[in-house]
Amino acid sequence: MTSTTTEPDGADDAEATPDTQRRRRWRRIRRIGYRSFGLLVGVPLIAFWIAYLVLDVRSPQEVLAGLDKTVVLNYADGSPLLKVIPADGDRMFVPYAQVPSKLRDAIIATEDPTFWDNQGFDPTGIGRAFLTGVGGGSGITQQYIKKSTGDDDATVGRKFAELVLATKITQQQSKEQIFESYVNIISFGRGTFGPAAAMNAYFGKKLDDSMTWSEAAFLAGMIQSPSVHDPAASGDAHAARRWQYVHDKLVERGYVKSDESMAYPGAEVQPPSETRAGRVTYDGFHVKQQVLAELEQDGFPLGRLQQGNMTVETTLDRTAQDAATKALQDRLKGEPKEFRGAVVAVDPKTGAVRAYQGGDQGVRDYASTPHAAGSAFYPFTLAAALRRGFGLDQPIPSPEKQEFLGENFQYPVVCGPKCTPGIAMQSQADGPFIAMARKLGPDALSEAARQAGIPEAVDGVPTMREKDGFLIGAGIAIGRYPLRPLDMAGAYATFAADGQRATPHFVAKVRDESGAVVWEHTDTARPAFDDDGDASRRVAEDVTATLGTSLPDGRPAALRLGAAEHGNSPENQDAWAVGYTPQLATAVWIGSDDDRLLKDATGAKLTGDVVPADIWRTFMAAAHEGQPIRPLGDAKRGVALAPPPEIRPRR
Repeated sequence: MTSTTTEPDGADDAEATPDTQRRRRWRRIRRIGYRSFGLLVGVPLIAFWIAYLVLDVRSPQEVLAGLDKTVVLNYADGSPLLKVIPADGDRMFVPYAQVPSKLRDAIIATEDPTFWDNQGFDPTGIGRAFLTGVGGGSGITQQYIKKSTGDDDATVGRKFAELVLATKITQQQSKEQIFESYVNIISFGRGTFGPAAAMNAYFGKKLDDSMTWSEAAFLAGMIQSPSVHDPAASGDAHAARRWQYVHDKLVERGYVKSDESMAYPGAEVQPPSETRAGRVTYDGFHVKQQVLAELEQDGFPLGRLQQGNMTVETTLDRTAQDAATKALQDRLKGEPKEFRGAVVAVDPKTGAVRAYQGGDQGVRDYASTPHAAGSAFYPFTLAAALRRGFGLDQPIPSPEKQEFLGENFQYPVVCGPKCTPGIAMQSQADGPFIAMARKLGPDALSEAARQAGIPEAVDGVPTMREKDGFLIGAGIAIGRYPLRPLDMAGAYATFAADGQRATPHFVAKVRDESGAVVWEHTDTARPAFDDDGDASRRVAEDVTATLGTSLPDGRPAALRLGAAEHGNSPENQDAWAVGYTPQLATAVWIGSDDDRLLKDATGAKLTGDVVPADIWRTFMAAAHEGQPIRPLGDAKRGVALAPPPEIRPRR
């Protein structure tokens, strides 16, 4: 009988030479490497192939049919605010051959300069999505896939599906077919899909080869963010900058010569047809544009909302919105016909916009149009001083004449020989605030206003800066720089919230057709003037103490009346009433369409304590009806209340 001896595990390794052991270890490492490589490459390839077989690209006709849905905008309580209804004839399909070559070139130069040569996707964007989970910029083919599926979520899964479908459509269709599909389902704004509807909506013309380069650049510029770039929403200055961007891309990429005659076609752009047709009032149109622009920035463009049959829950309060409209319209009756106005009210704790009235005289939205802040800017000057150790009872100079940054200012002395910041604010004095501005420097004033909530830039243009975008001039001392009522309400809301800053917003939630919440605003309130919440609260409380007033029902409130001068004259062109309670911060602006000297119906120069103050108090009284009375500022010290100006009869 032959016996067999079994060696213990590892005996061979123990008896093997060092070279043999190294070879065995490398064999094991290679086997692990091969398997890992197979998993890393093979699994994605298999997934790609399965997805390639399963997923299909929808035709543009199918996409357009699915877009014909109404988007409902609701008030915060769920009651209907307005509807975004697709207009008849706003989605005319245009074959590739009928798209003017200038428009094709402008779109490709702006959206996807490598369109004719690429494989349908942007490798950089795909890689960034896989590494970070955040989507990158997409070319024309990817944009078509994204819009045809209705999936705008910046996720790895979406980018993977986008990659598969972009590859598939590039293999199955010509570039001309892909462009034709894309250009017919994209929105150019104003409820339009496709270039024919867009040309008619903006220029009142048929789409043909008579299109100019200027018109082509304008329409191509609308694609990226139509609710924002439409001059009816953001003004000609913003739209002109977007047009210039497209123009520069056309020159840079060789489509037009640098010396070719082109100009922004603002004078040719028609007002929105929906307002002319009376489908939406002008003030309703302003609300709609603000909501859609915000949703677009949050990843929910109009096409996605329509395709998903979604409902938008706004932050607007029905009672407050009706009160703002009534207060503004009633008070302006009988005033000069050139008077324009705006009312914006914000919840100080969350930044939710509760009322938004941008005027009903036309497509210009006065609530989002910058106007000279004038003496309504002084609370920010005071905040800057408080942050640097000033006290409310600290004596400050009140000279009649003074020089600041090379400019001479002269104002009557109304604060008295024992002037303090608190007395200066209550007496509506200008000289002391210019003196504080001179001592603090312009950067400190700008910083305090930004900390309170004035944005760094609006539509790409820096705020509180000279035209060069960098220098801060002497005008900041007297509020010469224009600010939007929306931003003023949001910045004053910081004082109302005891120094906590929240960004104003219009949208609370987005729901799909089943009612499920697919997106919800996240509150981001944080200390404004310091990381230390106590220091920020003290600044806000001190500012509030200088603005004390009360509403007709006796509840404590804060109010600053202000006016901005016309040039170097003593007359005014803008007037403000901005103030708050713990529940609501409201900005009222009154002015005109152009810079001019303004006088009210009595022949007196426009000031904040007449028309704007009347509107502010009427609105605030109505908006607070039935709400509990809450303390404002430091309850222990109390707010120094000034008697409210008499509410004048409405004209």
